[in-house]
Amino acid sequence: MKTIVSAATLLAASLLAMPASAANLVLYTSQPNEDAQATVDGFVAANPEVKVDWVRDGTPKIMAKLQAEIEAGNPVADVLLIADTVTLERLKEAGKLLAYKSPEAASYDAALYDADGYYYSTKLITTGIVYNTSAAFKPTSWKDLTKAQAKGLVTMASPLTSGAALIHAQTLAGVDSLGWDFYKDLAGNGATAAGGNGGVLKSVASGEKAFGMIVDYMPIREKAKGAPVEFVFPTEGVSAVTEPVGILASSKNADAAKKFVDYVLSQKGQQGFLKLGYIPARNGMKLPEGFPARDSIKVLPINAAEALTSTDQDLKTFSGIYGSN
Repeated sequence: MKTIVSAATLLAASLLAMPASAANLVLYTSQPNEDAQATVDGFVAANPEVKVDWVRDGTPKIMAKLQAEIEAGNPVADVLLIADTVTLERLKEAGKLLAYKSPEAASYDAALYDADGYYYSTKLITTGIVYNTSAAFKPTSWKDLTKAQAKGLVTMASPLTSGAALIHAQTLAGVDSLGWDFYKDLAGNGATAAGGNGGVLKSVASGEKAFGMIVDYMPIREKAKGAPVEFVFPTEGVSAVTEPVGILASSKNADAAKKFVDYVLSQKGQQGFLKLGYIPARNGMKLPEGFPARDSIKVLPINAAEALTSTDQDLKTFSGIYGSN
């Protein structure tokens, strides 16, 4: 009997000593693949008990996938890290996000997160002008892209594909000196609009196009690697997305998702974004190499609630100018 009790005791002790099965967190993100992997690696290093699976695509495609899952009654994602607050505001209004008051929010300007804790900005990603160093001139204004010297030489991401491109179009449409007439002038000057920002960089860096409208970190990062590109913050100002993070109300791993939110907002998480070449959203952080002083970057305003209301019409307007690219 003693032998049996001893064996049972040993078995129970061994079971108690076994680590609990790791939480499985599913992240849907619009970050570039390498950046998404780096973000996940940093999080797992800080939270080794959590296993992360991630899916990457442009924000519109990520949202289409998520919406299809919601309609089927089986949303897979636990947490979102995507381009813009307008998209997460839509999910909030639909009751699809979980409110979470992260303690890390104390280090952020109140304008950079939802007051109820439904989503938090993680970085500042502006859209400006990239040009090939062999271009005929250096653009300094958005309107420079409509000059005869730029005819047929301008490219941009499509708002139908890129969340940042949609916010950019909505932002410029709200500037009196630009508006939708600016986009009509671009189209008349032979500008192309298709795909995402990666395609814009490739086209300009290869010399296929001389100019492009693009998110800041891509050309600044590639210039540092030797690519023949320069990035310009136009005189009128730049649009910005803040790549917010939010937890799905349907999450089956809410505790792990909260840890992810805390991590990307923490100083360590923000340093990870800084190393990748992004402007951190957290106060008191440095800027990446190659960026001007933060207070020298003029960010154009956009009202998230108004942008949300006008999104469908804005996409129709853009499509009417450029077609369904």
